[in-house]
Amino acid sequence: MILSDFHVHTCYCDGKDKPEDIVLEAISKGMKKIGFSGHSYVDFDESISWPADNVEKYKNEIKRLKQKYKSQIKILLGTEYDYFSDVNTDDYDYIIGSVHYITCGGKKIPIDHTIECFEQAIKECNGDVYEVCEKYFEIVSDVVNKTNANIIGHFDLVSKFNDGSKFFDEDNPRYVKAAEKALDVLLKTGRPFEINTGAMSRGYKKFPYPSKRILGYIAAYNGSVILSSDSHRKETLMYKFDECEELANSLGLKIVTL
Repeated sequence: MILSDFHVHTCYCDGKDKPEDIVLEAISKGMKKIGFSGHSYVDFDESISWPADNVEKYKNEIKRLKQKYKSQIKILLGTEYDYFSDVNTDDYDYIIGSVHYITCGGKKIPIDHTIECFEQAIKECNGDVYEVCEKYFEIVSDVVNKTNANIIGHFDLVSKFNDGSKFFDEDNPRYVKAAEKALDVLLKTGRPFEINTGAMSRGYKKFPYPSKRILGYIAAYNGSVILSSDSHRKETLMYKFDECEELANSLGLKIVTL
């Protein structure tokens, strides 16, 4: 059983709980490792990133907890580095590279904040949802190059609001082509892809990121995965990791850790 989780948010960005409360929860669950991954600052949107002056407070608190609980659990200081961020990452133990925005009509538009934001993205892209997906995957293909990420975050985040094919068909040739083109680039980096259960724990999806089809493609080309809860509250640490581990094993995917 996987007893580590490296995609965890705290009250220093858009999470609910204090880091120490999360550490205590992790210890109570028998976890061996936990990595904190606060959102990197983006200067055009503070709705998910922390205020700039929170960064040092976050770093110092995680470093303090590393020492305080070093005999009970290994704690890592990480960041979820958004593609459109421009911040120094020298202090971090690892980086999750993620894309939360597309550029359309000269605007940076969030694709996962709310359904209304996603609908606005479609509107800005000439009413063409597949253009939204193509723009998203084009950016994702460059996320390791841009962020030097150790982990590729929620690869198909653009599907967050698409349960039941609400907005588009994930078997549509345009969608499949765009996703696989990005996968071909990222697989060459050797970085693991998250199997991310965050949208499941928050009730948006019944299946983790990425889709089973995409996971099958990763497996076919000998890619690896890492399990992530994308937790925003302590109760969802390692959310449904048993099911994800079973899924990965059934597809012949290699599960890695930090």
